[in-house]
Amino acid sequence: MPKPDISNLGNCTDEAKEAALNPNAGPPEPNQYHVLLGRLQTARAKVPPLYLDTAFDPYFQTLVQIGENGFNQILIQDPDREGAAGLMMDIAQAFLQRGDGFEPVALSAFEEVVSDLYDGFLSAEDRRGVNPPDKETLPPLVKFGNPDFGPYTWPADATANFGMKVAIVNLPPANAHGGLLAWPALGHETGGHDILHADNGLLAEVADAVRAALTADASTKALAAYWADRIDETASDVLGILNMGPAPAIGLIGFFRGLSTAAGKPATLRSVGREADPHPADLLRGYLGAATVRQLQFPQAADWATTIEAETQKDVAPIVLAGASVTLAAAKKSAEIVSKVIVTHPMRALENHAFIEIQDWRDADESIVQQLRASLTTATPVPASFAAGVFAAHLVAAATMSALVKGASIPVIFKRMLDGLSTMNGKNPSFGPLRVRHPGNLVRDRTFIPYPDSEVA
Repeated sequence: MPKPDISNLGNCTDEAKEAALNPNAGPPEPNQYHVLLGRLQTARAKVPPLYLDTAFDPYFQTLVQIGENGFNQILIQDPDREGAAGLMMDIAQAFLQRGDGFEPVALSAFEEVVSDLYDGFLSAEDRRGVNPPDKETLPPLVKFGNPDFGPYTWPADATANFGMKVAIVNLPPANAHGGLLAWPALGHETGGHDILHADNGLLAEVADAVRAALTADASTKALAAYWADRIDETASDVLGILNMGPAPAIGLIGFFRGLSTAAGKPATLRSVGREADPHPADLLRGYLGAATVRQLQFPQAADWATTIEAETQKDVAPIVLAGASVTLAAAKKSAEIVSKVIVTHPMRALENHAFIEIQDWRDADESIVQQLRASLTTATPVPASFAAGVFAAHLVAAATMSALVKGASIPVIFKRMLDGLSTMNGKNPSFGPLRVRHPGNLVRDRTFIPYPDSEVA
């Protein structure tokens, strides 16, 4: 198999920059109380039945309970929309955009990616011996908006303040039409944050394990608190890769470079991690991604890990983390230790299972991606016999990898990705009348499976 080709990464980075500079903020904020209640009542008919009792009705009832004065007080107390008001408006948009038919193809594509990533962690087949999460067992709802904040999520422990049992995930409106590298970042949001916050004590347990492993090594002991204090973002990076393979790791590099140039700065990963930043420094996240990909179970994992590490290495500059200078060797080793712990350490909150036991990117996944790439870059349709095993994570990964190859047409790949994801969402039983909570569990157990005569074992 040929070595990874990322010669088009520069163009992908430019496309990410263009999306970041797009001023489209999406639909206006629904900040008029009575108008919002009326619009929500109209939108209710288009909310999937599965989300009525778990999300829509509790949210609507909370708004009625707090009344117009309470509603306005929340808006006044949070003028920057960083807290309760931002959450309240985002939940409203998740329902209103579906009801109004805002960006219908992109919205259904977005919902399918989030649903697939979450269901992959919850399906009975992958989660043998692990109890369902404590707080959240339904895939998050999605909406477009708030481009200044980029991709983000409100986990279930936040939306619970409005009586809901599901998270909310956001993408900037420009990503409905471009900015491909933002899409693999959804693995970080949904396969990461939303999973980590769904089980009581899981995040703290991961942090403790990371802190202990770093403290046990003399060369990384000084970085134990730095990583542990940023465990939510750190572990989300790792879990995103377990869910989607190398695409989020290499995509992160181009995505961050694009965001940097959009902010008028060099197209490089930052080597400085500020004390107030809940994320590890960009450079460390590159090394973390490489270390995580190296642990995946598909033949080219080592090649991809080497490629991602080499690309990260191009942006090396003096490393300063929370005000302290750190050697490159210590930074890289700490990233390797952190990745190993998050991937393989048995967690009590997961009934003593490791994350990689629940979700891993295997040879079968990579094989699907390779076949999908032909459908994304040519007029070749996905074979009917093959389509049953294709999931949204495969399609996003295939689109990302296809866009990285020399001469790739990013707009064509992006459109075909959206169309494919939207089609998948139209067939997803979670958004139909049966209220199927986990479509991954709809599997027929067969005694014997015949294979075509032409197939070679």
